[in-house]
Formats: sequence, C-alpha cells, structure tokens
Amino acid sequence: MSASTSTRVSTGGMIHIPGGRFVMGSEHFYREEAPVRQVKVDSFWMDETPVTNAQFDAFVAATGHITFAEIAPDPKDYPGMLPALAHPGSLVFVPSAEPVRLDVVNWWDFRLGADWRHPTGLDSGVNGLEDHPVVHIAFSDAKAYAEWAGKSLPTEAEWEFAARGGLEGADYAWGDALAPDGALLANYWVGSFPYARRSEFERTSPVRSFPANGYGLYDMIGNVWEWTSDWYAMPKTHRKTRGSCCVPSNPRGALKIESFDPNEPCRIPRKVLKGGSHLCAESYCQRYRPAARYPQPIDTSTSHVGFRCVRRIGA
Repeated sequence: MSASTSTRVSTGGMIHIPGGRFVMGSEHFYREEAPVRQVKVDSFWMDETPVTNAQFDAFVAATGHITFAEIAPDPKDYPGMLPALAHPGSLVFVPSAEPVRLDVVNWWDFRLGADWRHPTGLDSGVNGLEDHPVVHIAFSDAKAYAEWAGKSLPTEAEWEFAARGGLEGADYAWGDALAPDGALLANYWVGSFPYARRSEFERTSPVRSFPANGYGLYDMIGNVWEWTSDWYAMPKTHRKTRGSCCVPSNPRGALKIESFDPNEPCRIPRKVLKGGSHLCAESYCQRYRPAARYPQPIDTSTSHVGFRCVRRIGA
C-alpha cells in the first residue's frame, strides 16, 4: 500500500488524511473510470461524515440560504420546458411496483415542492432524520455551505484517495469483495432494482450506520452521492499542477468547457459526483466504489445527492 493508514487524528468532526501517492481509477467496471494512473495528493482534513440535515439546518438558520430546489426555474434558461414545471421542485426516486426496463425515466419523478426540508415532496419532512445526510443539494448549495464553514469541496482525486482508506487498488473501500462473508458494509440497494429492496433502510441511513474506512471516514460509499469541485469529462491524462514529470500532484479535473454533454440541448456544465448511493445495485449502477464517478449537471438536485467538505493544510 502506498498510502498507509496512520494513527487517526480528528478534530471538529474532521479527520486528518495523510496524503500520498495512490493508484486512481479502475479498468474493471465502467470506461469513464479508466485509465488507471498514479496520482499524488497533499495531506488535508475531511469531514468524518456527509453533511447532515441538522448541520445544513444550522447553515440555513445562520445565513438564510435558499437552495436551488427552492427557486422556480426560469423558462428562458430551459427552452421547451413545460409551464407546469416552472415551479420549485426536485427529482425524487420512486420505486416501481414491478420489474421495469432499466431506464431512469421509470423511477425518477420531478416533484414540485421537493427540497432538503421535504425529501420526498411537500407532504414529507426531516423530523427524525436529523442525522441523515442532507439531500436535494445542487452544486451551488454545497459550495455555499463549504464557504460558510470555512472549508472547500474536495477534488475528485482527494475524494478518491480518502475513500480508499489506505487500500491500494482495491475494487471497494474495504477490499475486493462487495459483501465479504455476506456482510453489508454500506447503504446500497440489495434486491431487484428498482422494485424490491431488501434493506433495513428505505432510503438514506443515519450517518455512521456502517463501519468507517481505514481513515476513519463514514459513508464514503453508498448512502448519498457526493459533490466534488472538479468538472467532469472522460479521463485523458491529468494535468500536472506541480510535482514530478511522471506522477501528477494534486490534479484537477477537466476544463469547464469540456464538461458539457453534447447530447443535451441545454448547455449545463457538469461536476463529478463520487461514492454511489443507496440506489446503486449489483444489477444496475455498480458505482458503490472509490473509483466510480458520475457527471451531474450543476443545476440538478435529487433525493440521493449530498456532499461533505475538506480543509486543506495551510488554507
């Protein structure tokens, strides 16, 4: 292992991540994770858990922040948008009653009034969910919270290094078996997706419900996807911001101009999400892994996307 687990140092709900060289990416699952390459990151601090509803509530109370999902979209920004959708809302996962074709349109519903306070719609709330990860968070919301807290959003490389917990090249954050000896080590979909879930949790789970990784971080895998600060594109060669000629040091993602989906009529840039969520399943979206990555438009919030923050040494 090139990044060994050291004595855990924590303060203020953050864990010290020692930094080092590691093997980033995977060639075993999805093509956007390749190529495998050596990368180096400096040491930093990372939130022990995803930001919870209680923590986000404190931020909103202190700042009056209004989340992206609570603001009606401007039809001028979305040509062809139905007038009925020009109201605040967000995407909510709705399980099907029976087997369906594996197409996202069969389980996502844009619900008016869905937001972080109302995770499944206007008739829902977060009472009793204070220690669950906050959801329906767009990139601007995660960034605003991080700035208020005196922190930052992690780069993709920082996030993946931390998620691996010191394990070199393993498929999962705990090794090479998804469920070693039948143990469920993260909140992901067990059963037939998207209609038959066999789990203690219907959706999100309280943070720390599953074992921490080698660095003492909880919920890096499953539960909710997490925003990073990097723009998304298919990997090529990582830009070298500093360091040796062979191993990129503290690499950043794509340029913003490279992050647009050429198949979408609305030019919305995309950031990298990491970690998978409670909706990842063996039969669909096997992205409950450190190397997994997903392109999320910055104007999109859902019932399975949250975030956590970092603080860089010397920042």
